[in-house]
Amino acid sequence: MSDTHGYLDESILKHLSGCDEIWHAGDIGSKAVSEKLSHLKPFRAVYGNVDGTDLRNIYPETLKFTCENVSVLMIHIGGYPGKYSPKAYEELRNGNFNLFITGHSHILKIIFDKNINCLHINPGAAGKYGWHQVRTLVRFEIDGERIKNCEIIEMKK
Repeated sequence: MSDTHGYLDESILKHLSGCDEIWHAGDIGSKAVSEKLSHLKPFRAVYGNVDGTDLRNIYPETLKFTCENVSVLMIHIGGYPGKYSPKAYEELRNGNFNLFITGHSHILKIIFDKNINCLHINPGAAGKYGWHQVRTLVRFEIDGERIKNCEIIEMKK
């Protein structure tokens, strides 16, 4: 998920209840949102451009981790294949990531970048603030080295 901008409702929580972990690609918007999500499930996040020092002191700008056998990179402002941000491009070029998660644009995208052999996911925006018309989340499974059963969840704004 990404771009909650301080907004979290019961429909989001319902969709996350079956997940093993929650990953947030920035613009969390409030410490209350991060605390509620971290009490629900194990929580990984990066800060975004609207997040204040309270969240920047807790979450990094860039997060690199491994889930099962999938190497993950998460950055809030990351761009997308062919138009990565300079920071994302540097990280992707210097690393060997299987999954790149980004937010910021409020545009849901799931694209496999064959040039770097990496799946790019921008889950869109789960919050109600911004120009997007539909709030979105992306839910998927990781099974060893496989990323599978990718599901787009749409909610009314």
